[in-house]
Amino acid sequence: MQLVWDWRLARVYDDDERIIDECIWDGVQSTSALVERLSLLMEGRMTPEARTLADRFPDAKTSQPVSFDSWPELDASSSALLQEASLKLAERGVAETAADPDRRLEYLSRALDEARVSQNSLESNLVEWVGLFLPTLNLDEHRPSIVSAIAASSNLQELSELLEVKSADVDVGTKEWSGLHSLAESAVDLTTIVGKLEDSVSELSLAYLPSLSALIGPLLAAKLCTTAHGRARLARLPASTIQILGAEKAFFMHLRQGTNPPKHGHIFQHHWISRSPKWTRGPIARMLASKVAIAARVDHFGGEPWTSKQVAEVEKKVGEIRARRSRR
Repeated sequence: MQLVWDWRLARVYDDDERIIDECIWDGVQSTSALVERLSLLMEGRMTPEARTLADRFPDAKTSQPVSFDSWPELDASSSALLQEASLKLAERGVAETAADPDRRLEYLSRALDEARVSQNSLESNLVEWVGLFLPTLNLDEHRPSIVSAIAASSNLQELSELLEVKSADVDVGTKEWSGLHSLAESAVDLTTIVGKLEDSVSELSLAYLPSLSALIGPLLAAKLCTTAHGRARLARLPASTIQILGAEKAFFMHLRQGTNPPKHGHIFQHHWISRSPKWTRGPIARMLASKVAIAARVDHFGGEPWTSKQVAEVEKKVGEIRARRSRR
């Protein structure tokens, strides 16, 4: 025997494809009701009719989708109802996806990364370009203010006065200056965009990953979450994996070519690691990764969000590691 069903009915067939029993949906056939039934089918679950027949024939094998020639075709009204319910189901799926914080963090983080790359590229080109016209300018010292100074100047002479340096004896044409000035304005706009995106990521991360954000900051918390492909997966990863998230290339080079294994990935960006002596970074990264794993589980499984008290305890451990390793 074989039990088959769709959203309209369920049947039990014998080995010769003869109908032994059937159960038909006789409830109110509204769009909302059909949406719920279609959701059951998408999840591979039984409709109420199928469950009824499964109880009557416990030995029947289940099969879906239906492939029997005797299965009734859709009439015009059923076809119209199915089409309307399918549209509603698709709309609900889009709405659920839009409300998913993991997806939103992913897109926000990706946009932030791309904006930062564009900003850094434009800034580097502008600094090198203007260095040709202002040879006495200390590019490293004035780098943070060069782009905004170009955007605020109408010509090279005004720029040199603004930066308090002498310009080279070179004639910069109107069109060349216009190109330089336009790029500087774009770089300034990108700086504003990066700031707004950082605020957006931080806001969502603080709400979705409160403990992790308190521990390592909202931007780094969002980076780990997106790299792990969601909070649920991050909460289930071992600390050793969290420690090298973001260092996948170095890890696979270690496996294939025998290079030294990476000691840290994204978490290196945290000042507890990046500003520590080189010989203490590994132990601090291991300790911090274990705390990140705990904080992620607290966030995902609904625990009490961490406060400054828990963060202070972790920071104390960082100090102990630095002190202990410095005596070696």
